[in-house]
Amino acid sequence: MKFSLYLGTLFGIALAIGLIAMNDASAVFDLFAKAGFGLLPVTVVRGSIILLCAAAWATLYGKAHGIPFRVWLLLRWIREGINVLLPVATVGGEIVGARLLTFWGVSAAVSGAGILVDLLLQALGQAVFALLGVLLLTRIAGTETLTQWVLAGVGVGFLALLGFFAALRFDGVGRIWRFVTTQVAKWSRDGSKKFLIDPQRLAEALSAIWKRPRAVAMSTTLHTTAWLLGTMEIWIALHWMGHDISLADAMILESLGQAIRGAAFPVPGALGVQEGGFVILGHLVGIDPQTAIALSLVKRVPDIVLGLPALFAWHWLEGRRKNALPPPFPGLQPLNDAN
Repeated sequence: MKFSLYLGTLFGIALAIGLIAMNDASAVFDLFAKAGFGLLPVTVVRGSIILLCAAAWATLYGKAHGIPFRVWLLLRWIREGINVLLPVATVGGEIVGARLLTFWGVSAAVSGAGILVDLLLQALGQAVFALLGVLLLTRIAGTETLTQWVLAGVGVGFLALLGFFAALRFDGVGRIWRFVTTQVAKWSRDGSKKFLIDPQRLAEALSAIWKRPRAVAMSTTLHTTAWLLGTMEIWIALHWMGHDISLADAMILESLGQAIRGAAFPVPGALGVQEGGFVILGHLVGIDPQTAIALSLVKRVPDIVLGLPALFAWHWLEGRRKNALPPPFPGLQPLNDAN
């Protein structure tokens, strides 16, 4: 597992360097530098996306556990940092997030159920966003074959989500949770024994979430809105680079670019794959390869600016746990290892 991730990382780095070298590296970096102060609003948009995703996650729990929103935001920020900067195949952040939530007295069953449903709804929002991108792609002449292939991919994605939903809603949680606890053992300092739970408890926690359809619908809406908001990253970055495009074209780039990034989960951070995807998609909306690669580099700035502090925050929380200190933010529930 680790070997394949490291191999994927090396592949991605080599692909990214190759794309930059083959497309006039000096022009790429000049365009990146031209973005200048545009990097700030792009990072603000990314922060807003994380905020919406935190709200979507918190909505699944309601006010039952008395956890203030700043905790959800902190943990969602950590999840994002882990997923974009570490070789964890894009789900390591969710696994760590589920474990960290137990630091505030939430049982492992409830924490695990919420993270699984949140992951499902986030993927559903992305699938809807990708479908919207495909519909917009039909506006462009000569993309009929590509549209068919992308639409087929989106269809397969919806089928996979349907299977995931069926596993969470009806049966199959045992196998899913065994995978989760195995991964927790790799990413926690004190092992996973305290995080192991009876699949029956997990099933009961999942059932409690499905009994609140309004909360599920609101969470899905917030996740979909977050994906849509990502369009502004593209639009703002290209504007500062002197290449204005319509919001519809920006949505094509963002929605299908995110779909490509998601499909490239074996490559940490979709290194190289994201850049190549933008080159292909950029051609469809009249963007040259140099601008497309520079755009991808701009989108990686929030990954680093927001991701690195998130990793330090994770280290800080784990350190407090190791030293038997209570979680931050006074007035919350004490540590609780109960399942």
